[in-house]
Amino acid sequence: MLQQITNAKERWGGVNDVIDRWLNERQELLVRFCSIEGLEEFQSTPTSVTSKIQSFCDILIDYVSAGHFEVYEKLLKQADQYNDDGRTLYDRVYPELQKNTQENLDFADKYATEELCRQNRASLSSDLSKLGEALENRFQLEDQLIEQLHEVHREKTA
Repeated sequence: MLQQITNAKERWGGVNDVIDRWLNERQELLVRFCSIEGLEEFQSTPTSVTSKIQSFCDILIDYVSAGHFEVYEKLLKQADQYNDDGRTLYDRVYPELQKNTQENLDFADKYATEELCRQNRASLSSDLSKLGEALENRFQLEDQLIEQLHEVHREKTA
């Protein structure tokens, strides 16, 4: 996943401030995801792990929200403006992103507080595994949108 982020930043970095900020947030999201360490630490010092989980959940919500309310909206406007195949891709990918968003928000809700982290610690490992797969899928879908809707339209807007 880290390589995907590096590739995305190399391809689209500097093209648009909104996308730049969003890709940086994506990188921070992944860093925080990777910082949530094993359950052994959770058993002995739960506060440090729960604070990592809560920090991760905060940026997860910020990232997902920025996608829906800034980036996707901007890409959709470009698709509508140029009336090309971009709208077809958007209409196909966006429902998958909405479903993925719900999975992300469900995780964040499940681990939103220290108390919930403690209550759900037995399922943390499997939940993180599922979330990792969901994030990888999300990044691929988002990259498709950026590639099709932003990259193609960049020449037209220049």
